[in-house]
Amino acid sequence: MNVGGESVSAPGHLATFFSTDTGGLRLTVPFLTEGLRLGQPCFLVASDPVLKRYLDALEKQEGVDIRRAMDEGRFAVIHFDGGTAPTAVVLWERVFADVLTKRPTLIRIVGEMVSERTMFSSEDEMLRYEEIFEVMSRRYPVVVICQYDVRAFDGVALLRALKSHPDLFRFRIGTFLN
Repeated sequence: MNVGGESVSAPGHLATFFSTDTGGLRLTVPFLTEGLRLGQPCFLVASDPVLKRYLDALEKQEGVDIRRAMDEGRFAVIHFDGGTAPTAVVLWERVFADVLTKRPTLIRIVGEMVSERTMFSSEDEMLRYEEIFEVMSRRYPVVVICQYDVRAFDGVALLRALKSHPDLFRFRIGTFLN
């Protein structure tokens, strides 16, 4: 698959870093759009107002009926309840087990980390989740893009984000800065 002109294979766990709302959609909307057009299961971890921005953008994409994709189970919005890294990983394990019964070739996930941070008990717990997810996701045919709005995270958090996305280092990093 192609993400911003880079060939990415599954499993893949990437991070992008952006500083504008528009920049935050540059790679992920085409990523999800392509998956929806191909009939691949797509997941978005986001909450309002970020979720609304995505739904509005996806509704404008030619050949994508986001409401129908949701009704058919090809597109789902994920929300973590419980606020801990282990709880979130167990949720993904259940989601992947269910999706894999339908024999997909690829599962696409976008995680909006500003939204995800509110779903955990702390920013530290969210970053711990990222570290655990990196290991767990290697067993599945997934490509994941974790989006970091640099206006909302400090340098220490962004460094931890970089460290928990080693796939990023195979590419020209400029591709993933928006």
